[in-house]
Amino acid sequence: MGEILLEVATEVPFAHGVPAQLGISGDALNVAASAAAAGARVGLLSVVSDDELGQAIAARIRELGISTELLKFRRGQQGVYLMHCDPDGQREFSYARRGSVGSTLSPDDVDPAVFSDAGAVVAGGIACAISSTSRAAVVTAARLSPRFVFDPNFRSRLTSVEDATAVLAELAPQAFLVTPSFPGETSALLGSGSAEEAVEKLRGLGAANVAVTCGSDGIQLGSAADSVWVDAIPAPAVVDQTGAGDAFVGTTTARMVLGDELTTAVRYGAAAASLVVGGKGGTGFVPTFEQTKAHAASSGEGELTSHA
Repeated sequence: MGEILLEVATEVPFAHGVPAQLGISGDALNVAASAAAAGARVGLLSVVSDDELGQAIAARIRELGISTELLKFRRGQQGVYLMHCDPDGQREFSYARRGSVGSTLSPDDVDPAVFSDAGAVVAGGIACAISSTSRAAVVTAARLSPRFVFDPNFRSRLTSVEDATAVLAELAPQAFLVTPSFPGETSALLGSGSAEEAVEKLRGLGAANVAVTCGSDGIQLGSAADSVWVDAIPAPAVVDQTGAGDAFVGTTTARMVLGDELTTAVRYGAAAASLVVGGKGGTGFVPTFEQTKAHAASSGEGELTSHA
C-alpha cells in the first residue's frame, strides 16, 4: 500500500529542453512488482487519478502482474517526481506531490477482510509521511495484518526526524519485519552506530524480526532466536539505484509468504536488489524469480532451496 508516482527521468542535469523518459514508479509499486515477480499473488492499495492518466497507471500495474482490484480512482492530481540519474548511480530528485490524489488514502480504503487475510501487508514511511489520513491507513492495516512488513524509508523532504521516529515507534510493535537502512535511517531515527545496535533497538521496540540493509556490504538480520549477517551479492551492472531497496523488501516478503525461511528469503531479496540496479527507473528492470534464484546461486553460496 502507498502512493504511485509518475517518474520523469533524465541523464543530464535538469534544464529546459533536456530529453526525459516518462515512467510509473513509487516505492509501493516497486515493492509490489518485485513481490509479484518473486511468485506471490499481489494486490496494490493506492489512489490514482480518475482520468486517462490513472487508466495508464492501472495498465502498467496489470502489466507487472499485480492485481488492480484494490485501486481507488478519484479526481485529483497525480503525484510526480523528476529524477536526474547517471551510470555512476548519482541521483537528484525533485517532487511535485503535495496534495496529490495518492495522499487521500485513508482508513476507509482499507478493507478489513482483505488485510486480515493477506499473507503479508507491506507499507512504508513514505505512505505515513504524505498525509495524516494515509498514515492512519497504514496504522489500520498494521493492526489488521497478521504479518506486517514496514520499511521506514525516511525522506527528509517529506517529514521530520521526530515524526518519522514516532511512526517507527508506533508501528514496530506490530511488525513481523522492519527493514531500515544503515547508516542513514538507523542513525537518524534510532541513533544507532552499528547495524547490530539497530537490530537490538528495533527488537526492543517490539519488532519480531529486523533486516538492516547496509548497501553493498550486506544485511544484518535479527530475530528472537539469532542475529546473522547476510552478504550482499555484487551487481552485474549499475545503471540506476532507484528501487533497489524496494526490490529487496518485495522479494523478501514474497518468498517469506511462499514458505522460505527468513534467511533464505532475505538472500533472494539481496539478489533481486543487485539485479534491479541494472535497469533504469523503479520498475525499469524487474527480474523474474528464475533470474533472481540463479543470481543468488552464482554468488558462491550454492543454490538455495525455495518453496513454490
